[in-house]
Amino acid sequence: MTKFLTSNEWQWRLARTIVQGILGVVVANIDVLVGAAVLDPAARAIVVALCMAVLSPVMAELGKHLDEADIDVPKGGDVDAA
Repeated sequence: MTKFLTSNEWQWRLARTIVQGILGVVVANIDVLVGAAVLDPAARAIVVALCMAVLSPVMAELGKHLDEADIDVPKGGDVDAA
């Protein structure tokens, strides 16, 4: 998970973009999935863009906090051994 959120290699950046797009489409189509309300098709594109705009910094923050957590844990992974 740390590599997914923090790596700058092209394959991980591509994977993050794909995941953000999929989540954006799911959020934009939640009305169809739940059947509660109907969104205008033009509004769906805006919802996808807003969702991706929010997900990008959220994933970056998660990656930063995962890096900080990795520093505190010894190599063996046993917290009590330190």
